[in-house]
Amino acid sequence: MEKRVMTVSKRRRGLTVASALLGGVLVLSACSSGDDDASGSSSDTSQAKADEAAAKKTSEADIKITPKDGSDNASINNSAAVTVSKGTLTDVSMTTADGAEVAGALSADKTSWKPSAQLERSTTYKLAAEAKDSNGRVAHENASFTTVSPTNSFIGNFTPEDGSTVGVGMPVSINFDKAITNKSAVQKGITVSSSSGQEVVGHWFNANRIDFRPDDYWTENSTVTLKLALDGVEGADGVYGVQQKTVTFKIGRNQVTYVDAKTKQMKVTQDGKTVKTIPISAGSPDNKTYEGIMVMSEKFKETRMNGATVGFTDDDGKGEYDIKDVPHAIRLTNSGTFVHGNYWGAKSIFGSVNTSHGCVGLSDTKGANDKGTAGYWFYNNSIVGDVVIVQNTGDKTVSPDNGLNGWNLSWADWKAGSAV
Repeated sequence: MEKRVMTVSKRRRGLTVASALLGGVLVLSACSSGDDDASGSSSDTSQAKADEAAAKKTSEADIKITPKDGSDNASINNSAAVTVSKGTLTDVSMTTADGAEVAGALSADKTSWKPSAQLERSTTYKLAAEAKDSNGRVAHENASFTTVSPTNSFIGNFTPEDGSTVGVGMPVSINFDKAITNKSAVQKGITVSSSSGQEVVGHWFNANRIDFRPDDYWTENSTVTLKLALDGVEGADGVYGVQQKTVTFKIGRNQVTYVDAKTKQMKVTQDGKTVKTIPISAGSPDNKTYEGIMVMSEKFKETRMNGATVGFTDDDGKGEYDIKDVPHAIRLTNSGTFVHGNYWGAKSIFGSVNTSHGCVGLSDTKGANDKGTAGYWFYNNSIVGDVVIVQNTGDKTVSPDNGLNGWNLSWADWKAGSAV
């Protein structure tokens, strides 16, 4: 019994010694900072070597994509530019959200890329770019953005068309699809200039329309340039422009036509000289033709004219007239004033009596192919933008915004409508 007790005691002492030794190891381990510095230095050196090796494997090519990833309301003109420094682009892929490829062009030095055409509004695009540095090491960059939506953007529909030849009275007329509240900013983004050096000023008719013209008619044979720099311009709260465009058109010969409702004659002049006099029939005493300076805005070899569309109706609500093949029609106002051929009236009315519902009628033949008629001659010797001045009708002067007829405003009144 005593022997057993002593054995247990020895075992306990042995455990105690072992614990002490273990405790000493733990203490030494916790306090031997000097030895650990040597060990840590080796570790740091290894990490530094690893970092250095990794750096050697990383490409120096620095790819930048604009707009930045996640952008919305991005421009449809200037977005999706990809550039690289310290390297060259080896692959650029641009797709819509549904996977459709977008064509693009790489610069000659392979340091930039851009789409080949204007982007669509309200569309999400994805870009993936790859480049290599001088050591052949590859870099990648990706981005996704969404272009400005129709709700948050505005465009201006303009006339005349690019490359067209027009008469001396043709204004530059721009109609916006959204109401413009920041007129000054928008007008500053529009430049209209003439090779003649004429001063050109813009006039706002309302929140959606601005026209540009000089003091007097355009100089014949001059060239007019319209520049739209509206991309990113805030036209109204949260509504931005998207257009970035240059348009040029040419001014033709100086043709001005004078219509006298009292003498019932039309005098066509070029450069101030009369080239032809034509008998006409203007608006009847009950339906007088507007007076004033009017500009030809559209031409139709044949068109339908229905009185119901302009308020001339019978008791049954149908138009007082409905002629489906009016020949040689030239529009002067938005409200329905035309110079046009008339084949249904007696030849004797032209030059002797005013019988129309407000238009200026010329003798013509059904089918619009008779070259010997006054209607045919006038139509073929007129271009959009030519001026027609109507006199002695007894009616009021046409409203300046009824068609392209801003010439009825004085130069002072015209300039007063500018926002800059």
